Amino acid sequence: MFCIRNKQKNMKLGVFGDAEVHRNGKLIAVRFNAPHQVISTCRVHGGLRDDLECVFNHQSCEPAGHMHKDLKTIVAEPERYHKGLCREYGLPELTASLGTAANMHHAAIETCSFRDLSVTAICTGGVEGNAGRAGDPASVWEGEEGFEPLSAPGKEPPGTINMILLINRELSHGAMVRSIVTATEAKSAVLQELAVSSRYSMGLATGTGTDQIAVACRRGGSRPLTSAGKHSKLGELIACAVMGALRATLAGQNMLTPESQCSVYEHIRRFGASRERLMEMIAARLADSDAMIFRRNFGGLDRDPMVVAAACALVHLYDKYVWGVLADSCMGEIFVMQGALFAAAVSHRQERLARYAQALDGVPWGKDPETFLDFITIVWALGYADKWND
Repeated sequence: MFCIRNKQKNMKLGVFGDAEVHRNGKLIAVRFNAPHQVISTCRVHGGLRDDLECVFNHQSCEPAGHMHKDLKTIVAEPERYHKGLCREYGLPELTASLGTAANMHHAAIETCSFRDLSVTAICTGGVEGNAGRAGDPASVWEGEEGFEPLSAPGKEPPGTINMILLINRELSHGAMVRSIVTATEAKSAVLQELAVSSRYSMGLATGTGTDQIAVACRRGGSRPLTSAGKHSKLGELIACAVMGALRATLAGQNMLTPESQCSVYEHIRRFGASRERLMEMIAARLADSDAMIFRRNFGGLDRDPMVVAAACALVHLYDKYVWGVLADSCMGEIFVMQGALFAAAVSHRQERLARYAQALDGVPWGKDPETFLDFITIVWALGYADKWND
């Protein structure tokens, strides 16, 4: 048992099996009222443990531009920082801790059940600054002397997805490990659905560079479950709980929803253009009078569902080209065809597809992101110049 000593209001968020969840200021704590086995990525008391009394998720800073003395302690002396938090909030030291810049008020809880099996996911998440794709260039190297920067900043920008999973049945050690794989796949699936761009490459994000997870399962009471993969009901429940909670927390923290992603810019930002630069690249290809109107109406034009659909198709085909699915010998014709559809979506003049295709014949295309970005701005300008041309 423990009591929260922090002076901020302690709010009970619910009881899930033999675990009690409380939010207290910048911290969400999961207290175990019965023995649990925990596997986690935590720096302190991480790995596979059967002696923990609690798991918590703590907001250690603001998401942007917030540097304070405790941040150095988190990296250099994680045990000391952990003990300080446990003292401040009245938590036992045998506790696994996750850290983030995400607001605990945006935490989301999702429970999925089948018969006597129940899985609860407690998620916080922010991806605006630190979304990345597995295999993106690393920023640090960990050697004998600790971490050294491999890039100019040497620091990760804020953005972390933290997941705590509570399972009301005992799992074998192998199933505990597999549960992390399943939860991670579910996280990546949500980011894929939302077309979240990597901030470090031209790829779609699969997570962030600082994601953390803790999975806790009730010990005893029944035969341990041995499978947490996609074919097992446990795997399905893990994935559905993670996906539901993650969608909700990203909507709260980043206002990231399917509706917010109905934007041409959101699907092409990974090719290196800011919103302002994209707008100016298109405006520069228009007559002055058209450019002025285009700038004033860019927000609405960027979110036109027909234009977004055409852009998504073009970007997806580009990805297939880069991944080697589509051959060089066909890409010129494919870009011309899809570019003409994009221009027609902008102009609302489907009958001019052939004219647009003829105008795009010979326009440069290729794997280089700047060349691809140029192509998109050319076709957008082609369609807009014709939109009000009677």
